[in-house]
Amino acid sequence: MATKKQIEASKKNIKKAQEKWKSMTHRQHALVQPQGRARKKPGSIGEGNFFRITIRPKGEFVSYKNHDIGKKGHIERVAGRRSSGSWATHAWLIAKGDAKVVNGVLVGKTKVAKEVISKLSSKPKIVKGDIFEAKPKKNVPEKNKPTTLMKKAQRENIKKAQNARWKK
Repeated sequence: MATKKQIEASKKNIKKAQEKWKSMTHRQHALVQPQGRARKKPGSIGEGNFFRITIRPKGEFVSYKNHDIGKKGHIERVAGRRSSGSWATHAWLIAKGDAKVVNGVLVGKTKVAKEVISKLSSKPKIVKGDIFEAKPKKNVPEKNKPTTLMKKAQRENIKKAQNARWKK
């Protein structure tokens, strides 16, 4: 059983601790906790629902927004806005059911996932956990446009439109 002196000392210590806690910032609270700096970043341990393919570094962008591609919750495009105002793809999020890892490289299972991965200029290689890294498509200068593939796609689109019009 505690003596009267011990009880008073413990009350005083509790009050000191409470005062100290109230004077600390949110960051200081976090660092004092047992997990402190050891909090794992999302995607680094491999327990999430998506594989993340990073294409461009996040330092290039000011803000972000997600776009669902195809069915909701399967493939998402993370678009980043640059300080100039232009938008570019920062990363792709592919549901774990739509892709698999083979020898440290991400391979698509579904048609849409295969398309997304094939449009990258390099194979997505694992960095850690669920995070992969790939390179974006090469930038084609305006003087070289339209490319032969662009011309072919244009001709096909025109034929589709003509066929649709003739069927009416």
